[in-house]
Amino acid sequence: MNSDEYSVMDNKDLEAEIHPLKNEDGKAPDNHENCAEKEGLCRKPTRLSQLSRWRTAAFFLSLFLCLIVVFAFSFIIPCPVRPVSQRTWNRKYDRAVTYDFLAVEDVNEDKVQDVIFVFKDTNGSSSFNRSCSDEGLSAPCVFVTAVSGTNGSTLWERPVTEDLLWMECAIEQLGGAQSPGCLVIGNPELLTAISPRTGEVRWRQFNSFGANYTVVTPLLKIPDVDGDGVQDVMIFTTAGDETQSFIYSGKKGEQIGTSGRLSLGARPGYLMHVTKTGSYYVVFNTVNSLYGYSLKDLYSMATGVEGKLTSLKQDPQWEKKIESPTHHIPLLSSGDIRYLVKVPERSGENILVVKSDMAELLNGQTLDSLWTVNTSHILREPVFGYYTPDVLHIVLESGVGPNRKKV
Repeated sequence: MNSDEYSVMDNKDLEAEIHPLKNEDGKAPDNHENCAEKEGLCRKPTRLSQLSRWRTAAFFLSLFLCLIVVFAFSFIIPCPVRPVSQRTWNRKYDRAVTYDFLAVEDVNEDKVQDVIFVFKDTNGSSSFNRSCSDEGLSAPCVFVTAVSGTNGSTLWERPVTEDLLWMECAIEQLGGAQSPGCLVIGNPELLTAISPRTGEVRWRQFNSFGANYTVVTPLLKIPDVDGDGVQDVMIFTTAGDETQSFIYSGKKGEQIGTSGRLSLGARPGYLMHVTKTGSYYVVFNTVNSLYGYSLKDLYSMATGVEGKLTSLKQDPQWEKKIESPTHHIPLLSSGDIRYLVKVPERSGENILVVKSDMAELLNGQTLDSLWTVNTSHILREPVFGYYTPDVLHIVLESGVGPNRKKV
């Protein structure tokens, strides 16, 4: 090989280094022939490049749509206007008379507890300009109103009765509605179920309590006894030493039966107890006695017939302890009864009777005495707390001298 051949080869190598992708003239036909023979291999890079373009376009399109949604909710669509929350607020009712009733509930569903209360006046507040004549009542009358817990503004207001005997809220299924309701016992002789959310009347019925009566409070919510699928309400009234029971349909407010008469003495208190067998009993307490009535007995007294529903049954162990026909429940002490409370347990509830000389815990299933402790000068209703893990404790406060007490 001579020097000229070396020079030609060096020039070709230099040209290849400078233009590595440049096709040589002699190889161009071969490339076209190879593409013709391997058509599929030559087209594959083109399809991949098209798919890549579609992916890129889809990505940027979705990103663009997301940005549009974000900007729309941030700047274009206005947020709901919420009332300005105030740290403190007050409402004035200059000539109004108030009652011993106050309830809290999220009326306008703004996640802030609102206030429901009652007042008596000739006209309502200036916010709604309601009057007693709107409901056919003589003035002055009782108004039920709900005010916002956020700023004290009036949410709704309604005249309901001429005078108030008792009002209670958080009664489930009242009027057949999904949300709880409020029941107003008015004078003269009027029962009104209203919605705490809107103040609308769900039902209104006249009662037959008689004259010179006092309503025993709180009201007793009982399981459905008329078969309409809605829990019912039992109301006890006293006149002298006589106690009467009345059952009203929670759905329509109609009275179920007439009334039942119980000889309990003056000023009874009560609580509802459910045994392990699912039997409902009302335990009454007077000054020095304890009485037990099954819901089945009270239903039979009011209607004159024996109830067949599953909620109307008796517990054999309770029936053995309750003395017939007085319905008296025997206790170890003859002292005056101060408090009657239910004590929760893992297997049910027991009943604590606090008397002037001792406290006695009754087994909620058998009415047997579990324990007693000497007490005197009890200052207030017992309270419960867990001072050691998994064991419920009862706290009793008794006075032991001037400005001294024992816990």
